[in-house]
Amino acid sequence: MKVSVIISGLSFIFYLFSCSKNNKPIDRFALVSRHNVEIKTIDSLNSLTVGNGRFAFTVDITGLQTFHEYHAGGIPLGTMADWGWHSKINTEGYSLEQVYRTWNVHGRKIDYVHRYSNRRDSLKYRASEWLRENPHKIHLGMIGFDFQGIDRPDKSIIQNPAQKLNLWEGSIESRFSVNGETVKVKTLCHPQLDLISSSVESQLLTDNKLRIKIHFPMGIPGQTAYDFSQPGKHITEIISETDSMVIFRRQQDEDIYYVKLYKPGSVLVKGEEQHQYFLEAKPRDTLLQFSCLFSKELPDEDILPGFSETKAASAAFWKDFWSTGGAVDFSECTDPRAFELERRVILSRYLTRIQCAGDFPPAETGLTYNTWYGKFHLEMHWWHGVHFALWQKEKILENQMQYYFRILDKAIATARHQGYAGVRWPKMTDPEGNESPSNVGPYLIWQQPHFIYYAELLYRNAKDKMSILERYKDLVFATADFMASYAWYDSTQNRYILGPALISAQESLRPETTVNPAFELVYWYWGLKTAQEWRRRLRLVPDERYADVLKKLSPLPVKDNLYLCSEDTQDTWENQRYMSDHPIIAGISGMIPETGFVDKDILKNSLDKIQQVWNWQSCWGWDFPLLAMSAASVGRGEQAIDFLLMDAPKNRYLPNGHNFQDATRLMIYLPGNGGLLTAVAYMCTTNTFPKNGKWKVKWENLNSIN
Repeated sequence: MKVSVIISGLSFIFYLFSCSKNNKPIDRFALVSRHNVEIKTIDSLNSLTVGNGRFAFTVDITGLQTFHEYHAGGIPLGTMADWGWHSKINTEGYSLEQVYRTWNVHGRKIDYVHRYSNRRDSLKYRASEWLRENPHKIHLGMIGFDFQGIDRPDKSIIQNPAQKLNLWEGSIESRFSVNGETVKVKTLCHPQLDLISSSVESQLLTDNKLRIKIHFPMGIPGQTAYDFSQPGKHITEIISETDSMVIFRRQQDEDIYYVKLYKPGSVLVKGEEQHQYFLEAKPRDTLLQFSCLFSKELPDEDILPGFSETKAASAAFWKDFWSTGGAVDFSECTDPRAFELERRVILSRYLTRIQCAGDFPPAETGLTYNTWYGKFHLEMHWWHGVHFALWQKEKILENQMQYYFRILDKAIATARHQGYAGVRWPKMTDPEGNESPSNVGPYLIWQQPHFIYYAELLYRNAKDKMSILERYKDLVFATADFMASYAWYDSTQNRYILGPALISAQESLRPETTVNPAFELVYWYWGLKTAQEWRRRLRLVPDERYADVLKKLSPLPVKDNLYLCSEDTQDTWENQRYMSDHPIIAGISGMIPETGFVDKDILKNSLDKIQQVWNWQSCWGWDFPLLAMSAASVGRGEQAIDFLLMDAPKNRYLPNGHNFQDATRLMIYLPGNGGLLTAVAYMCTTNTFPKNGKWKVKWENLNSIN
């Protein structure tokens, strides 16, 4: 016994020494800087972004938003903020009650907020479309270059472009020529203010052949979030102006926001079109610098930080970001895929920090452009947010968890209306916590245990564990109360059942017939078991309902030594529909911490089957990290890497680091970036990179899921 304890202890010490510290600290500046993005070609997918997590500004090859029409067919050039929402006036008085679809669920009638696509059902159709679209994120203002004296300028006027995203400083440096004259641009975002600042150098400034164009669009629900063709439907007015500062008031319907421009040494000129202004350098000046603040509230008239102050603030912020928290260095690996994995990791850390670190759960395309009208999906919050806790940036996740407190009343109301206890968290939602009509979203349940997961991560990582327990216990228990009451007791078989009406995380399955999906069963088990553990930590008696569900929860569906997605007899490995969308069976181990509820041998068989037969065209960016964590959880490091770096359509990462999905809607997909970071942290902390001598991975300051 003593010998085995000594060997186990030595093994653990060797693991920490070789995998975590590896003799000397990681050179973080070198690690980050070798992945600075450099672009020399004009491509609508090569947009770059600066941001602070609550606000983001996306630019083209000029370093500003000059060719937004060209980029509308690729990655759009957005100016977006957490608070930048608009709602059309609800003149028809549409309400969620108008779009209820009532299901008979185990003898009870339960209403779901359904999307009606049949136009013949006129009122329900119009109501569901209005409620889906409103509120929606909007573009706050387009800031680009105006080239005077050039008829119909387009991207073809740009010569010798060279652009660099300096990750250590958080800056975009652009250099190009127009008619033989060089233009140098540096663009930054302030880390604390929703403010961009730019410096432009060029001889073209001296006689206004080059100037800054500020054009305010109408906000729309569509993908680009802007429309310049309806100038009469919104208002731009200057409410304060001095030699160096201008405050614009913007209004569309009942929504108002402000834009404050700091323009030392330059002149603001009104354009011929409505909502259009130009910033011009003074005669003989070859340097123009400006800062532009976007604000939901009326800003004061104090001087804004100029370019130099913003540059210093950005540099300090990003140096601290990269120097603290987790780091993973693949430079000593000899597998030819290692450098690409490291690139994806570094750029994913940058992108998730600037796009996904605001006060709300992020949208799947962040603060760049609209998908699903800019609304966020709470089942995706796991993929956006868990990695922050694992990379020791948990304050970002904890800040976003406050959103659940703010929408608590509506989540309670939903559960009560459906006859359940506790809180039922929405799926596709908005800052107020409203459920969006859908024929999928309201039937999902896998977002329900997420809050327990976040709280447990914070507890495990906290020094003051009791403060975490006290802060989050009410929502942990309210979430578990719903989960326990949602499970239906089948007295004939003495077991608890999940569904119907239920759509699994594998959204290709039917709500009418999906019963006991494997992933949701395991997540229910883990969530209720963890809530029970929270009661023990707080010295509360165990909850009898939790205990009964845990004891009698249905076993996982199995056939031919393979896990099935659900007990629906059509959900088999012979059904092509079944082998599409998310291979969520893999999530029962890895994504979900160890439960003892999963047979690892059956899971291995299932992973092999997925690898052989799955429809990879139908997968999404986070599916590959999901599979990697699952393979790692059963000790298959090489299979994990194969999944993580699979050559598949939606596992492509662009030069700017974005996870590309398709060319029509999801040119970027941030759950893929977040999932990648979660999987890499998981594989580091579980020491499950391949043991073939090619993966000498160094890492620091990562937290474990288990």
